[in-house]
Amino acid sequence: MEYSKLVAVTGMPGLYELVNSKSDGAIVRSLEDNSTKFASSRIHNFSHLESIEVYTTGENVNLVEIFQAMEKAGGSLPDGKNNDVLQKYFEKAYPEIDFERVYSSDLKKMVKWFDILKKKNIEIKLSEVPEVEETEEPATEEVKEEKPAKKAAAKAAAPKAEKKAASEDKEEAPKKAAAPKKKAAAKKSSETKAAPKSSSAAAKKAAPKKKK
Repeated sequence: MEYSKLVAVTGMPGLYELVNSKSDGAIVRSLEDNSTKFASSRIHNFSHLESIEVYTTGENVNLVEIFQAMEKAGGSLPDGKNNDVLQKYFEKAYPEIDFERVYSSDLKKMVKWFDILKKKNIEIKLSEVPEVEETEEPATEEVKEEKPAKKAAAKAAAPKAEKKAASEDKEEAPKKAAAPKKKAAAKKSSETKAAPKSSSAAAKKAAPKKKK
C-alpha cells in the first residue's frame, strides 16, 4: 500500500485507502478493519495525506515532515486523551509547530494516523513527481526557433506587397493621363460637327443667285 493513495474522510475516523473515485463520491477501504464502503461527496470531504500541511512558526510544512520527525523522536506515543502530554510530545518532536493555530484535536489525529501507518508498515514519503519537463524542453526550443523564421518570411513578403502597390500605381497613372485625350477628342468632334453648319449656310446664300 502506498502513502500517496491514503485519504482522510471527514466524519469517518482513521485512515482509508482510495479504491475508486466516482462523480458523487468514492469507494474507500479502512486501514484498521479492511472494510470497504462508499462515501458520498455530499456528506464527506476527502483529503489526501500528501496534500495536508501543518502550521508552523515559519512556513507551512507537509504532514510527511511531521511524521518523519516523530519517527526520529522514537519512544512511545503520547496518550491522546491528555492535551498537555500531547503538546509536550510535539514540542520535543517538532518544536516549530504553531500551537496557537494547531489545536489539540489536530495533534490527536496526527498521533493516531502515525500509529496506523506504523502498524501497517507503510513507508512515509511523498510520491515522486514524474520528470516530464525534461522531455518537453526540446519542444519549446524548437518552437522558439520557428518564430524568427515566420518573422523573416513576413519581412520578405513586405517588399512584394510594395512592388505590387508600385505596379498598381504605374498602371493607374496612364489612365489619369488619358483623360485629357478624351477632352481633346471631344473638341475635335465638336469642330467636325460645326463644319457642316458652315457649308449649309453657304448653300442657303447661293440659292437665291440661281433664281436670277
